[in-house]
Amino acid sequence: MGISKPSRRGFQICCGVTVILLIILATVFTILAFTVFKPKEPEITVYPQGLENITFGFEGFLNATANATIAMIVGINNRNYGSFKFKNTTGFINYRGDVVAEVPIQQSFVPARGKVNISTYANFMVDRLISNTTFWADVLAGSVNFTSVTTVRGKATVFKILKLHASVPSICDISIFIKSQSIETSCKTKLKL
Repeated sequence: MGISKPSRRGFQICCGVTVILLIILATVFTILAFTVFKPKEPEITVYPQGLENITFGFEGFLNATANATIAMIVGINNRNYGSFKFKNTTGFINYRGDVVAEVPIQQSFVPARGKVNISTYANFMVDRLISNTTFWADVLAGSVNFTSVTTVRGKATVFKILKLHASVPSICDISIFIKSQSIETSCKTKLKL
């Protein structure tokens, strides 16, 4: 016993409508993925707050060490429709190719399309900084330039369903102007999924 012609025709119409609906849904999701939900780079800003403490140490007669701590706020603006939860990490501040400070960044959660300020500090190894032959020349010229490098790793979650491993490498240029005692920062980030 076979399918009658009217039922076969109804089946073909049903299949055709289903295929058309699937194509429309796939097109809509593709357009949304490349426009509204396209991953955007988070905006990261560093705000140095001020000198916290200075310590000096002596190891023997000629070996002296000096450290200084500068309080900082790291502002993260997540422009994406997915939240981002990241693990503890450490940033490094370089002066002309030498690491002169470490910046611990505690794990945090950045909501979708939200902003978070993270309080931290930079532990400067002053002895490394002042032993660089160009440091005093830069101070006398009126500005000292640093570069901070950090990679934050964690999970991005979209609509509480899709969870992706993500990393956000960040490079910030930090300029300290001696005369005006002001600081300018400029950061570039790249979201990697």
